[in-house]
Amino acid sequence: MTEKKAATLIGVPLEEGSGRGGCAMGPAALRIAGIGHALGELGYAVTDIGDLRPAPATDLPRHQNARHLPVVAAFTRALEERTYQAAHAGTVPILLGGDHSLSMGSVSGMARHATDLGRPLYVLWLDAHADFNSPETSPSGNMHGMPVAFFCGKAEFTPILPAARPLVDPAHVYQVGIRSVDEEERVAIRKNHVKVFDMRAIDEEGVGAIIRRIIADVSNANGLLHVSLDVDFLDPDVAPGVGTTVPGGATFREAHLIMEMLHDSGLVSSLDLVELNPFLDDRGKSARVMVELAASLFGRRVLDRPTRPA
Repeated sequence: MTEKKAATLIGVPLEEGSGRGGCAMGPAALRIAGIGHALGELGYAVTDIGDLRPAPATDLPRHQNARHLPVVAAFTRALEERTYQAAHAGTVPILLGGDHSLSMGSVSGMARHATDLGRPLYVLWLDAHADFNSPETSPSGNMHGMPVAFFCGKAEFTPILPAARPLVDPAHVYQVGIRSVDEEERVAIRKNHVKVFDMRAIDEEGVGAIIRRIIADVSNANGLLHVSLDVDFLDPDVAPGVGTTVPGGATFREAHLIMEMLHDSGLVSSLDLVELNPFLDDRGKSARVMVELAASLFGRRVLDRPTRPA
């Protein structure tokens, strides 16, 4: 008898990392758009643990260029533990965001789980932004621009998590869809050998070739793959519900192809759905798109896709 697949939904009503309000409503919008139902239809036993609401951390010194640090740090700690627990229990953690600073915790939790298994963790970062800033390089101080540097150990400006925690090798981070990078951030990415496929690379090579290369790398290393999907990876015409729109993003079909190929690979161990801002959305359009992409990632096929009335 085949063991039933299982997923754990973790709501993350975090908006303080982004510098503007609205992302805290993201988890509710994703639930209303049917994330749990979609996964259930695909054969997953779905557990929704509700929304995390940790009290702000009081043990860290203020930092002038890490805005809302007590709140982001508290979520990071709670998410590291909850993501680790969900993965350790044999389920797929799915983080319902919330801004992208939540990945400081989710990826760190998955790095600990991967270490337990003796396997490397790889991260596929689907985003318009590289998010490799630190407080020293960030023009804004908004912490949703710092998570990749953080979980790679390159933003250790204060002890949010223990310095001896498992980290992600920057060379195991694949950033796809990038089209907005700060100058100092660009230097840090190059120095740390992060693998970046910007929109020009997608246009020239095709998204299928890029994802095949990533899948081959992860598979050859017997790695786990964490997927972090930002709404602004998509073109704003496809998904307008985000506070950091950058024109020229991925199309609906390109995004689905990525998800379908990742599902076929069998490598995906965890997922972030981030930066959904329902306040800026068009009648739930972006939430529905994100749920459809998640469904493709977990096994929905083109022939299974229902037709919605126009």
